[in-house]
Amino acid sequence: MVKFIESELQLLKNEIDEMWTLVYNQLDRAGEAVLTFDKELAHQVIVRERRVNAFELKIDSDIEDIIALYNPVGIDLRFVLAMLKINSNLERLGDFAEGIVRFVINSQEPVLDAELLQKLHLETMISEVLSMLEITKRALNEESIELANSVFAIDNKIDEINAGVTFILAEYIKEHSDAMLLCLNLVSVFRKLERAGDHITNIAEEIIFFIDAKVLKHSGKTDENYPK
Repeated sequence: MVKFIESELQLLKNEIDEMWTLVYNQLDRAGEAVLTFDKELAHQVIVRERRVNAFELKIDSDIEDIIALYNPVGIDLRFVLAMLKINSNLERLGDFAEGIVRFVINSQEPVLDAELLQKLHLETMISEVLSMLEITKRALNEESIELANSVFAIDNKIDEINAGVTFILAEYIKEHSDAMLLCLNLVSVFRKLERAGDHITNIAEEIIFFIDAKVLKHSGKTDENYPK
């Protein structure tokens, strides 16, 4: 039984890894589509979102099978629960990627003001979100609490960028009243990127949840005598 469940857990981890790559590519393409106003690339993200949704359902089903067939306990159960929550958060990131490109598809403007984008630090924000997603993936693969913890500081940077967006756009609208609708819709892009950062911190917390328990198991400690 132990060999069987170990094999199933490794297959589950491989699926989560594949889902991670799929979602990372979606966010990467979504970011590029916004920065370049590439509507064709935006449509590609919309189409591929179906794959993200389908894969999330498959992973959920596989997790249900593991619980039903193998009744995992202890560290194995914590791993399965962590993968369940990570899968859900990854699917939400896919939703954000789709929402971001819809801004591009629904906009009539051929390009965004390059100077405005620079003031808003949109490219930096996109880069930081992708960096967080990459680091959390490494944290899980390397079982590194340090890496998982490092994303919280990056999320703070994303929050700071998002906090300044409203004022910058308000000042821009004063001089470009015809761009009011565009600016209002652009706020939603930043909001989705900020929420993406929140969901990646959720993923980091789940990784810490799993790794902490594993470290405790090998050190002979229990949750009861582990400091809060």
